[in-house]
Amino acid sequence: MATIKLDIVTVERTVLSEQVEYVSAPGVGGILGILPRHAPLMTALQEGELHYKKGGVEFSYAIGGGFMEVRPDQVIVLADSAEHADEIDEQRAEAARQRAQAALKEKPRGDVEFARMERSLRRAEIRLKVAKRKRGTGRPMDADEG
Repeated sequence: MATIKLDIVTVERTVLSEQVEYVSAPGVGGILGILPRHAPLMTALQEGELHYKKGGVEFSYAIGGGFMEVRPDQVIVLADSAEHADEIDEQRAEAARQRAQAALKEKPRGDVEFARMERSLRRAEIRLKVAKRKRGTGRPMDADEG
C-alpha cells in the first residue's frame, strides 16, 4: 500500500514523523482528506481533530490550528498545539470546558473576548473528544470511514 510521510510539528517539538496511508485535517474551509500523491497544497488549519491511518488503524490528535503543506510524498502540519489522546488530561480538559462555558454565560465584554472564550471552549471540547477515543494504538477504522 502506498504511503505518505506525515510530520506534525509545534514550536516546542516534533510531535510525529511517520509514513501513513491517509491524513484528515480540519482546514478552515472544511475537512481535508490527503492520500499519497496528492497535488501540492498549502492551507490554514483551524482547531479540530487530525486523523491519520497507519496499518488499518486510525489515530487522532487534537490540534489548535496552524498550517498544512501537502506535497505528493509528504504532509507537514505546523500546528499551534498538537496532543495525542495519551497526552490529554481529561479532568483538566473538562475543567477548562466548564470554565469557558461559565465565562460565555457571563456575557464577555466585546467581540475579541467573546471569540477568545469560544475558541477556549472549542479547544477543550476537541481535547475531550480525542481523549475519549481508544488510547495507545488507536482504533480500527470503520468501513464507512477514510
